[in-house]
Amino acid sequence: MSEEGPAPVDALTPLEAAAELDALTAEMAAHDTAYYLHDAPTVSDADYDALRRRLDAIEAAFPNLVRPDSPSQKVGAAPVAGFGKVPHKIPMLSLGNAFNDDDVVEFVGRVRRFLGLDADETVEIVCEPKIDGLSVSLRYEGGHFVQGATRGDGATGEDITENLKTLADIPMTLKDAPEILEVRGEVYMTSKDFAALNRAQEKAGDKVFANPRNAAAGSLRQKDPAVTASRPLSLFAYAWGQVSEPVADTHWQFLTKLRGWGFPTNPLAALRDRVEDCLAFYADTVEKRPGLDYEIDGMVYKVNRLDWQDRLGAVSRAPRWAIAHKFPAEQVETVVREITIQVGRTGVLTPVANLEPVSVGGVQVSRATLHNQDEIARKDIRLGDTVIIQRAGDVIPQVVSVVLDKRPKDSKPYQFPGTCPDCGSLAIREDGEVATRCAGGLICPAQRLERLKHFVSRNAFDIEGLGGKHIIAFVEDGLIETPADIFRLKDHADAIAGRDGWGQQSATNLLNALEERRHIALHRFIFALGIRQVGQATARLLAKQYGSLGNWRAQMDAAQDRDGDAYGELTNIDGIGPSVADDLLGFCAEAHNRDVLDALGDLLTVQDFIAPETGSSPVAGKTVVFTGTLETVSRAEAKTRAEALGAKVAGSVSKKTDYVIVGADAGTKAKKAGELGVAILTEQEWLELIG
Repeated sequence: MSEEGPAPVDALTPLEAAAELDALTAEMAAHDTAYYLHDAPTVSDADYDALRRRLDAIEAAFPNLVRPDSPSQKVGAAPVAGFGKVPHKIPMLSLGNAFNDDDVVEFVGRVRRFLGLDADETVEIVCEPKIDGLSVSLRYEGGHFVQGATRGDGATGEDITENLKTLADIPMTLKDAPEILEVRGEVYMTSKDFAALNRAQEKAGDKVFANPRNAAAGSLRQKDPAVTASRPLSLFAYAWGQVSEPVADTHWQFLTKLRGWGFPTNPLAALRDRVEDCLAFYADTVEKRPGLDYEIDGMVYKVNRLDWQDRLGAVSRAPRWAIAHKFPAEQVETVVREITIQVGRTGVLTPVANLEPVSVGGVQVSRATLHNQDEIARKDIRLGDTVIIQRAGDVIPQVVSVVLDKRPKDSKPYQFPGTCPDCGSLAIREDGEVATRCAGGLICPAQRLERLKHFVSRNAFDIEGLGGKHIIAFVEDGLIETPADIFRLKDHADAIAGRDGWGQQSATNLLNALEERRHIALHRFIFALGIRQVGQATARLLAKQYGSLGNWRAQMDAAQDRDGDAYGELTNIDGIGPSVADDLLGFCAEAHNRDVLDALGDLLTVQDFIAPETGSSPVAGKTVVFTGTLETVSRAEAKTRAEALGAKVAGSVSKKTDYVIVGADAGTKAKKAGELGVAILTEQEWLELIG
């Protein structure tokens, strides 16, 4: 049996990496929707984790390729209609994943490097079993429980206060608590209670739940709190959000505080001071797992010292000071019934295996991405093959290998199509690329549809009531052709109200949602355009650098001259290099894209970038460059601190640079700063400047 997997990340070209990220993102988005919005996962946690690991590895190797809609930029999914929305004062982040012992060792190593710790300095780690339930935030004011919410997309959750009041594990009042305290935890259902609930559901002729996580989530999100009260739900508390005053010096002390206030915490949690002891605890928990009365899918490791947590901060969707060590993936056999081709918004043709449905960890799996032509050839996947399916990563099921001794005798190698299945245009694979792309561009209906669906997606315009199926229907009926047409739908109000399944109220709700979205932040607008390699993080960098839509467009026009100052300013942004710049400028140079930007500019108000509150920061709005080896902090921590104070961190020195901070062994950047007359600061002078 072959065990070969995808091409090593370090062997991928940028074009190959971009194509694989296209495929991973599309598959994972569908699974995220099923898991977070409908409490009905279509793949196992293990499959999801395997794909997530692959995606994270590629993005780490190619940071400029992070897509705007990448799963790495998201936490959960947007709140569903029907519950009030609750903005989280402190975002509810997700966690990065570790899949083996080496990943955990590297996590602790990263912490040491970021904080600049000596090799002999102890890094205490709190180990907590990762509960497979629904994350919630509980807000207390003056010691009284006043509001409860789901995690939602990390920034905004659903108001489920009345439902949470029915849980016996949640105290309604606290003694000696801060004036404002947000406690965060996981609502779950024990295995015993889950079995009893399903017996009752079956007896009543109602739908049974696939697993305890679905049962807990479905029970907690009932419109009628009485239904929630009838369900046996439990809670483990493990974190905090907004607090009006410090509550502890370490995470371990905070867990003790939680128990003192009456919250249940996981009794298996342990404090360890060596990574080897953390791994031994993980192995011991794996053995205990079958005997536990609740579902766990891994171990969470958290840096114990809270001052270190503050210094470490977060990247994108996850904190630097914590990581989830997932349990091993489950593998099963099934049969490939068909291989179909999906066309993405950038024209990439992605092969998908349609499988004989099979249960993997309690989840029915019927599709798995095959990534690209090379992956099919490398694993020699054919119609009728019996294959090993693995659930280990993010959201996408993965074909691990083919069971060759079960291959049909009349089997033939799969022939990748030479034309696009949607528009018939040539399918072209450029030299050095792994991706095969449709040459039809916007004449290809699949690409047009995918770009429009991306435009209204959650992290872009986030238009409630206008999902993918509606986009398809409106395009087919000629109501929408370009993004600007979406904001002209008010001209078709009567036609929309008369459509099957709509009605006057639904049409009014959609038009109201469109009106709300006529005002949009600059970074979300740039992200919504679907420019290749311009993900959420890159869109925010561009918004921060250029400030307004008008200035951004003007500078992109000026940067078409690759030898000019505007191009140098663009590529000098820390995190944007020539590859991203070329895709960005190529988009802005195309006539049909310029027409779209002009039309949207007439229909919308794109808000200027609003810099975060930086108090009286002396470096807010300044451009800084770090060079050489810093002594008191790591380079990464120095950049993080500078950005938190409102500074722009650049990768190279130009005449627009305000400060160059030089450490030991500073090289050409310090020399160039001197030539340009840019202010040069020592590390100590920089620290004194920022206080």
